[in-house]
Parts: sequence; C-alpha cells; structure tokens
Amino acid sequence: MTVSDLKQSPADSPKHKINWARIEEADNFAKTVKLFRQGKYDEDSFRRFRLQHGAYGTRMTNDYAMVRIKLPAGEIYPHQIEKLSQLSEQYSIGSAHITTRESVQLHWVILEDVSEILRGLADVGMTSREACGNSVRNVMCSPMTGVCPNEEFDSTPYARATAKFFLRNPMSQNLPRKFKFTFTCCEKHGMVRIVDVGLIPQIREIDGTKQKGFKIFLGGGLGNRSFVGHQLEDFTPEEDLLYTSIAVVKIFDRLGDRKNLARNRMRYLVNDMGWEKFQNLVLKERAVVRATQSVITQLDVDHTPDEIKRPIRVSDESGTGTPDGYARWLKTNTETQKQSDYRTAYITLEAGDITSSQLQALADIIRDFSAEGKARAGFVQNIALRYVHEDDLPRLYSKLLEIGLAKSGALTMTAPIGCSGTTSCNLALTNSHRLAKEIQRKFLELKLDEDDDLRDASIKISGCPNSCGQHGIATIGFFGGGARLGKDMYANYQMLLGGRSDGDAMLGQICHRVPAKRVLPVILKIIELFKEHKKPDDTLKSWIHRVATNTEDSEIKTLNDIKKAIDPLTIPPTKEEDPDFYLDYGSDTSYHTKTGKGECAA
Repeated sequence: MTVSDLKQSPADSPKHKINWARIEEADNFAKTVKLFRQGKYDEDSFRRFRLQHGAYGTRMTNDYAMVRIKLPAGEIYPHQIEKLSQLSEQYSIGSAHITTRESVQLHWVILEDVSEILRGLADVGMTSREACGNSVRNVMCSPMTGVCPNEEFDSTPYARATAKFFLRNPMSQNLPRKFKFTFTCCEKHGMVRIVDVGLIPQIREIDGTKQKGFKIFLGGGLGNRSFVGHQLEDFTPEEDLLYTSIAVVKIFDRLGDRKNLARNRMRYLVNDMGWEKFQNLVLKERAVVRATQSVITQLDVDHTPDEIKRPIRVSDESGTGTPDGYARWLKTNTETQKQSDYRTAYITLEAGDITSSQLQALADIIRDFSAEGKARAGFVQNIALRYVHEDDLPRLYSKLLEIGLAKSGALTMTAPIGCSGTTSCNLALTNSHRLAKEIQRKFLELKLDEDDDLRDASIKISGCPNSCGQHGIATIGFFGGGARLGKDMYANYQMLLGGRSDGDAMLGQICHRVPAKRVLPVILKIIELFKEHKKPDDTLKSWIHRVATNTEDSEIKTLNDIKKAIDPLTIPPTKEEDPDFYLDYGSDTSYHTKTGKGECAA
C-alpha cells in the first residue's frame, strides 16, 4: 500500500475491488423455496441447496434461516456495512453477528426473505455463496496483514485471489466436508496451524534473487476431535501456491470419508493416513496438477496497492479534551502499524454482536477515520479499523463512545469468544453466547483488561464439543453439555487449559467439569492461583502453559492441582438451595439438552 499525504472526503470513499455476487442466484433461491414449499423439492436436496447459498438452519424450525455473508480476506467497505444495517433491520432481528471466520450472520430470517437478502447483497458486491455446506468456505486473512511490523510481505492479494478462484468452482462444490484456507502475516497474528490449509508469507533468496512464497501448514482443525497442522515443506514459491491448493482439495475430494459424517474433515484423513504418506501424496499430486493444468488456470493476484488518503476533517475537535477511559482503550484496543504515525484500532463487540444502528454509524466512522476507507474483520469476533492516524485516535474514541462501541479490552482476555449457542444453533447444549457476555461485563467491571499479566491470555466458549467457539486453542476454554443432580439437570461445561494457536500451537487439555453458573468464579480462582504462584516475568498464558506441560515447579505443578483447588466451586447445590443454578444464562425455564439436526455436515 502507498501512503499519500492527500486527504479524502467521505464522497471519495473507495468501492469494493471485487464483485463477489451474482444476482441470478437470488432469483434462483426464491424459485427453489417455492418448489420446496409445494413439496416438489425433497428436504435433503433443499438443505444442500440452501447451505450452498449460505442459508443455515435455525434451531428447532424449518421456517427461519441464518444467512451467513462472506467477507473474503476479511474486507468490508462502508457502503456494504450500510447495506448490512438495512438488511438486518428489514429482514433479521435488528442486529448482526460477526463470526470467528470473518463472516457476518443475520439470524432468524424468514425462509422466503433469504432471496431478498441475497438480492440486497448483490447490490453491493457481496455474497453468501458457499458460506455453508461442503465447499471451500470463506478464505480468511489476518486483519494485521499488510500493516504488521513482522510480516515479510502482504498476503492479502493472495487471499483474495484464492477466494475468487474457488468461489463457484466445480471442483469444490461437493467435497466430503467443509474446507478452509487461512492466510496471515506472521505466527503471532494468525491461526494457520489449526485449519485445513494455513499460509504464512515468506521471502527466500535463491541464486541472489529474492523470491516470494509461503510456509504452508496442512491438516489442522478444531472440532469434536482437534489436530494441529503439519508444515508441507520449507518453502513453497508463489507460483506453486495454486497448484498446491488444487492438489490438496483434489486429494480430499477423492479420499475423504463421505460415509462417516463424524470423521469426514481433512484432518481425519491426514491423521489416519499418517503425515509422511499424506505429504508425499500432496507433492506428487501437485506435480501432476502443474503438468496437466491449462496455462489459463492461474491465480488472478491483483498487486495494485490501495491508496492511503487520510480523511478530511470537517472540524477540529481536538480542543474538547480527552474523554474518560481513552488511555485504557488506547492500551487494550490498538496496535502500532509498520506504517509510521498509523495504528489499527479494534472495536470490541459482545460475543460478536452489533446492532443495525451501530452498523450504520460505523460506516460513517470508517469513512471519517480509516485512511484505507474500509474495515477488516478479525479472528476473534471483532472489527479492525486500520490506518487510523495517531492524531485522530482521541476523536475516534469519542465517536465510538457515542454509539456504544468503545469498550476496552479488545486485545485481552476480557473479550471472550462465544459461539451462538442455544440462541439459534441446532446442536448447542448451552448458551455459550450469553456466558461470554457475562464474563466480558464482569471482567471489565473488575478492570482486568488493565492487568498486563492477563493481556495475552484468552477465553473461548463453545455451546457443544464442535468448536465453533475455538475452545481448543484457548488459554481457558469451555465447551457445553448437561449434567444432573438427582432428577434435576443444569448447564455444564468441560474446561480445557493451555491451548494456543501461535508458533507453539497446542491443544488445550481437559481439566474439570464446571457448572455454567460457576464458570466466572472458577476463572477468577485460576487467576488467583496464578497471582499466588507466578514468577516475576510470567503471564497467565505462560504459567498455564507450564502447568499443562508439567514443567511448573510451584505448589501448582499439574492440571490435577488446579482441579483440586477449584473442586469446591464445582459442587452443585440442590434446586431448593439455589434455583437459579438450574437455569442456563438467558433462560427462565428449567434446563434441558434438547437439540436438533446439525447441518455442519449436510
């Protein structure tokens, strides 16, 4: 990207680079819904069609859908955000949900209205095509890509090109299961080891010439059973990126388990075959692809840099003083960019939720403050505004304060991830969504976001074992289930400790079963144990890592020691002693574990 001294007015805001939409898909969806309602389209076929177009089933009903909208490479422009605001108000519940995979979800949409949403998305170049179903899902890219001080080059154009190549591509329409690509900038800002294909940009000097390429990891992923990915080779030149991608997708399509839905992600194929055998198969398949693909088959990588123009200020409000809370927000919600005088500011959301009115206001804020004129979705249910000039940060904070989006702690453990849980998901067993919000509110009240010892730790919560909340790579992770005392049931979580997704990627280990209404006190107890036994340079993340790997030398040496310390907090009271204990968060009725048919593998 090039940084210019020119300034832009809102009217100069850039439009989307790529039109991902096809308007005819909206018309086709409307016709197919009519045929389904008339009984002329069987339910299984309709489910596959619906998912292919990004409409996911909603809990316990066939009359509503969740529409998942892809943000390839995480990019979204102000006019697109305004459209989402309009659609969420008109056809959804007046709010949208930002996911951990750089998509936007609109919940509780009447099935007949899905086509209207697709039509509205097409107006602004957006699509929900292949956001669900057994296809190549949204291609992700770290929001720090292009601005990270540690990256070797910007991989965003490659993420866009990969998304463009596989979207509607016949080779990826009927895979054994969903398939995911993630690009990043560096080990710190990415999750490349826990995805089907993860890519980190690299530059190698070969015969005196610098060559771009990637470090590629294959076969990672989270779920009922999770795996860390393996590095394919030392260096993959950029010209081999597409050949490698095609080879891996073809192998998965050919050899993936289509019968056993519980074991049909690529990570199971890699595990069952063994890494060396799978690796050799990929390298051989790549050679075949390289030799047989038409010269026309190539990635359309657009290296045209975005022009960076600082927005024009209508008036100078610098004399109004710095608002309360600004220093706290600046510390916990911004990162310094490699471009001098600019920062990336992260907008904290509660478990990914944002109202339609906030979306509308956010579009104007992006125009007013981002010198690149767009936003990026993150990996942790937040939104990143990049290229914010440091002189503009106090004013940005004031504007976010006005619309209720100035919560601090975006880059700390006080912003937990929570999947949608029982608020809408058929498979969910607990209200993980609401629990994440309760933790966030309490931790901000306690000002834990200001504690540097807790800054790099994470809390991630899933409503079932399927890992939509990424609990397996959290410092403290939870996945939902049910438990019983006598005849009375209550919401319960399995707690995992020690997960991480950086260069030392490690899956969390199960430590204890924790009742939903005891999750907060249990986390606070673990923090208390850490403070009591930490070494001077420890963070909660490093301390729990040592405990989980049996390398800690304090009184708390193993996870079993933590388990013993929190045991008293996990004992359930009787229903007579504490009726509230038997209600899940957000519910006023007795807890039960009723679920519907999941569509992750439909």
